Amino acid sequence: MIDPLGIVSRVSTQSPGVARPQPAGAADFKQELLDELRKVNEMQQDASKATNDLMTGQRDDIEGVMIATQKADSAFRMLVALQNKVVGAYDEVRNIRV
Repeated sequence: MIDPLGIVSRVSTQSPGVARPQPAGAADFKQELLDELRKVNEMQQDASKATNDLMTGQRDDIEGVMIATQKADSAFRMLVALQNKVVGAYDEVRNIRV
């Protein structure tokens, strides 16, 4: 089998648990994902607080509440779509025969 990119040889020579060096300025996928999860969580908390404030009379701008709720909903839907794509990609990789 020909390995033009050297992927197989690189993977086989590295021992498990050894961190691979990343290029300078490269973002860690895990950290980026966790940051986005925090942002979505903050949006949902803000929307919930805005809704509660509207119901208790501490706030009277229904447009602001609707916008906060829509932003949180859109962010959550995007997160679910990302999850579905990652799971689909994992399933495809898992089904590859080597």
